[in-house]
Amino acid sequence: MQIYLVGGAVRDQLLKLPVTDRDYVVVGATPEQMQTQGYKEVGKDFPVFLHPKTGEEYALARTERKSGKGYKGFSVDFSADITLEQDLIRRDLTINAMAQAEDGSIIDPYNGQKDIKDKFLRHVSPAFAEDPLRVLRVARFAAKLAHLDFVIADETLILMQKLCEQGELQHLTAERVWAETEKALNTQSPQVYFETLRLCGALKILMPELDKLWGIPNPGKWHPEIDTGVHTMMVLEQACKATEDTQVRFAAVMHDLGKGKTPEKDWPQHRGHQEAGIPVIKQLCRRLKVPKNYEQLACQVSKYHLHCHKMFELRPKTILKVLKGLSAFRNPNLLEQFIATCQADFNGRLGNEHLEYEQGKLLWQCYQTTKDIDTQALMEKGFEGQKLGEEIDRVRVQLIKQLKD
Repeated sequence: MQIYLVGGAVRDQLLKLPVTDRDYVVVGATPEQMQTQGYKEVGKDFPVFLHPKTGEEYALARTERKSGKGYKGFSVDFSADITLEQDLIRRDLTINAMAQAEDGSIIDPYNGQKDIKDKFLRHVSPAFAEDPLRVLRVARFAAKLAHLDFVIADETLILMQKLCEQGELQHLTAERVWAETEKALNTQSPQVYFETLRLCGALKILMPELDKLWGIPNPGKWHPEIDTGVHTMMVLEQACKATEDTQVRFAAVMHDLGKGKTPEKDWPQHRGHQEAGIPVIKQLCRRLKVPKNYEQLACQVSKYHLHCHKMFELRPKTILKVLKGLSAFRNPNLLEQFIATCQADFNGRLGNEHLEYEQGKLLWQCYQTTKDIDTQALMEKGFEGQKLGEEIDRVRVQLIKQLKD
């Protein structure tokens, strides 16, 4: 029985990146032998075991053979005579198909170290095309390693395009698509994930609402970059510079989906795109089973982002309406996320990248000024029920007016 560290841990060590998860492959063992040594079996489709002390995952070396559609359409062989090379060849990319022996030596039968040196994301074997999830995984690795100048090898991109053309991506479950997307949102360059999916044809299949934004023009006065898809990626890039909050980053991607509903005859104007975007966002989120907190923020940003941009023009009553619409007095964290996304939208335009977002600061000041109203004093004056609520609103409007004046 031989044990090897495999996959991402080996790759990240060589790239001098933080190693977060360690996975191991066991060669020459049976499930019974693993259990005898105290390992706890957890794998459903093939034997994966948890180490009795560390809790780390140990999988028996295995081969996979395509036997149906989608990423579940495989028959698996995990017999004790499966070699390490046979296990590694079924992996997606050469940089993920290396192993480290217990003495520290690297086993690299598919030239992963060379591709790390040359900064290529390259598939290991033609079997790559058997698993459609790999299209999303490669896009995610492109986003994860973009800051190190990694690019996808031409032959791998061609395979990804063929997978999309053959209809394999339709067999992916919503949960798998969202899991990869959420991981991509957590990388340094998530815009590369969406751009890669668009390049290979996957975005049109998985997120057609987003894909259609490319080619839709904006007014040059406000958007020198013109193209709505290009602007959306610029906004996402700005969101990443400001925060690691994946909800904000997702809302940045979703904020202009309503522009996809604008009739072509009305371009480049997009009147009402804020409200028009809400059902589109909900449709995408429900299809991909996106968590509710992501959907909520994205819808709030779509609905109110132009209000935030126009803060200096809004009447105090309208500002209060926005604060209440954003549930700011019940959930100030949502307001902070909203302002962060609006700031990314403001900075995600040619020439605006480094400007201060004074509108967001003013909205936050309006919240801070109006959040602590002495309701007890108002009740002592005789206000109650609906009248109390109306008086609280009147006081808040007056405070906002004084702040703006």
